[in-house]
Amino acid sequence: MPKIRKALVKRKTSETDIQLELVIDGGGISKISTGLPFLDHMLNLLSKHGLFDLQVKAKGDIEVDIHHTNEDVGIALGQAFTQALGNKAGICRYGFMAVPMDEVLARVTLDFSGRPSLDIHKGKGVRFSRLENYSFHDAMEFMRAFCQHAGVNMHIELVSGHDSHHIIEGVFKATAKALDLATQIDSRVKGIPSTKGSL
Repeated sequence: MPKIRKALVKRKTSETDIQLELVIDGGGISKISTGLPFLDHMLNLLSKHGLFDLQVKAKGDIEVDIHHTNEDVGIALGQAFTQALGNKAGICRYGFMAVPMDEVLARVTLDFSGRPSLDIHKGKGVRFSRLENYSFHDAMEFMRAFCQHAGVNMHIELVSGHDSHHIIEGVFKATAKALDLATQIDSRVKGIPSTKGSL
């Protein structure tokens, strides 16, 4: 029986207190409470469409600003993927998905390369509307923290869109599907998927 790839991350600082549980080979079951309702919504989407089981309980100084909680949850999620994947033997490694969300077309391409980076490519016609409590900038700060701690090189392409809620949701859904693809085990892959022998 294949080993279940899972992780438990506890992260406590003077600004946040986070407990996060991840099962990569799950069924999309989630229980999320970060104190940031929009981020909760996005993480539920990530779990559902990536078929990861995800539990997050976070407390932070959101009365000051959402930045610390938003970023630290991204860090914890990245650490959980790193922990659950181990040496990454047998994984597909690369993932990509284009997702339509009403007027939005979002593409995400990623690589569990061990060389983290986040690049955002915005089409000329893309505009952002105002969101009351969460912005595209906040979403990208979350993604940047995730990439840094998961060892992921990610490119986000916004082809079209003008509603920020739809844009962010499209990005999270595309990320979920790309992560699902990249973390799947390919029986043809022998060992670690790199000519260097490590990732």
